[in-house]
Amino acid sequence: MTTRQLGRNGPHVSELGLGCMGMSEFYGPAGEDESVATIHRALELGITFLDTADMNGRGHNEQLVGRAIHGRRDQVFLATKFGIVRSDDPSQRGISGRPEYVREACDASLLRLGVDTIDLYYQHRVDTSVPIEETVGAMAELVAAGKVRFLGLSEAAPVTIRRAAAIHPIAALQSEYSLFSRDPEDSGVLDTVRELGIAFVAYSPIGRGLLSGAIRNTGDLAEDDFRRSTPRFADENLERNLALVDAVREIAAELNVTPAQLSLAWLLARRDDIIPIPGTKRVRYLEENVGATSVSLPADVVERLNAATPKHAVAGARYADMSSVNR
Repeated sequence: MTTRQLGRNGPHVSELGLGCMGMSEFYGPAGEDESVATIHRALELGITFLDTADMNGRGHNEQLVGRAIHGRRDQVFLATKFGIVRSDDPSQRGISGRPEYVREACDASLLRLGVDTIDLYYQHRVDTSVPIEETVGAMAELVAAGKVRFLGLSEAAPVTIRRAAAIHPIAALQSEYSLFSRDPEDSGVLDTVRELGIAFVAYSPIGRGLLSGAIRNTGDLAEDDFRRSTPRFADENLERNLALVDAVREIAAELNVTPAQLSLAWLLARRDDIIPIPGTKRVRYLEENVGATSVSLPADVVERLNAATPKHAVAGARYADMSSVNR
């Protein structure tokens, strides 16, 4: 698989990563055996870039990924995140960027993952009550201590990215980006990271599965699937959004690829500093996604996709509460 560079002076990773969140939570039930098999198959297919976070399954996801990569650590570029604080009440979440919390969270993640070093350590969400300089300063101490190799931010605004990069090099900025989520283009984030030599890691690149064409109503989602409570999957919004999905499906059929592959190929064609990390817990979807790396999109097809899914055409916000993103 082709590789892409994480930051101007960073390492090379597979051009497609694997988001592991759904193996533990949020997207309905998952079997651990198949999740581990999916990670192993990803490594076989040349995916080196695995993405997790300490909040996913309240630590379960890091433990699962740690088990899956045991004995295979040299094949993996491992990314995890800190900053979203969860309690026993699933409806309650906080955000912390306090330096002492940064250190505690890192040590806990290392233990759960069963590794000595985290390759890429992200601040999952920006804590506006703590100056970003203090948070990144603590993260930089982790690099100096050998616990972390590279630093990243997630869902940060341009001014925050610049302030962070002035303290320590930032290798990657992770935010949602897809045919359905074009916020990074309008917010100035894409321009900022390119100027600063920071890679852009795109999560939910298939629109939380909507762009795959497989979801036609909320009945297709498990009872505990968090998408049931997100605006884009609400009944009236979903109906409008499915019309956009059908336009993507039509173009995909002409090219003899799946809508998911077309959506990923669109992202890969945008810029060579964008690395999508589609999440899946099933081998068959992983293999489908990897097929996108072989899809070459002519300029006219890219323009047709842009016209079929114009900016701001998607109905509904990305989250029910958008207060913690783009900060």
